[in-house]
Amino acid sequence: MNRRDSIRSLFLGSMAGGLALEGCVSEPEAAIEQKLWEYQYGRTPEEQAYDEKLLGQQFFENNEINKIRRLANLILPPNEEGNIEEAKVPEFIEFMAKDFPSIQTKMRGGLMWIDSHSNKKYGADFLNCKEDQQHEILDQIAFNDPNTTEQKQEVQFFSLLRNLVMTGYFTSEAGIKEIGYVGNQPNVWDGVPEDVLKAHGMSYDESWMPKFVDQSKRNDLAQWDNDGNLIS
Repeated sequence: MNRRDSIRSLFLGSMAGGLALEGCVSEPEAAIEQKLWEYQYGRTPEEQAYDEKLLGQQFFENNEINKIRRLANLILPPNEEGNIEEAKVPEFIEFMAKDFPSIQTKMRGGLMWIDSHSNKKYGADFLNCKEDQQHEILDQIAFNDPNTTEQKQEVQFFSLLRNLVMTGYFTSEAGIKEIGYVGNQPNVWDGVPEDVLKAHGMSYDESWMPKFVDQSKRNDLAQWDNDGNLIS
């Protein structure tokens, strides 16, 4: 399952309602093709056309992207393994908002609430607040109320944003490296252990050993003569 399919399976079951209009942006074809190159993972022609359509549009305005970037860095601060910018989390969230229109209203409404609340409390937009003030605002919406089944809209927004940030980062190269996931990797096999061979009364033909267990040649293709003898 590729990255996009994994994301789709995570969000399809929990998102519903709320369709907002998408804004088109004028972007050179070459720039779109360059973006598309980042998503070459065996898609069908229909998927390619769909992605090209989404990548040629812009949903969030620049000031909204800047707020998303700042919020993402507060949720997941940079470390020695990577950061939000390297993982292209803001771009990921922009793409997801277009791929799943049902989250657009909640995302845009939450970003508007952030500025409205910070202006009322500190007399400044969220991006112009001090870091401790920004943390104080987020602390108010970062946790669900255990005494209610219907969470406030701002709490729902932050939960959605946090999930998008964590998903975007930990499905990126930097995030996968940070959690230490390496997947299946080939090991180095240098033959049956000597004690096992002796226990079964077996041994290797010394003349064949360099041809089979020389790990420096593990990626070389075997060569055979016309009589079927292995020559390399």
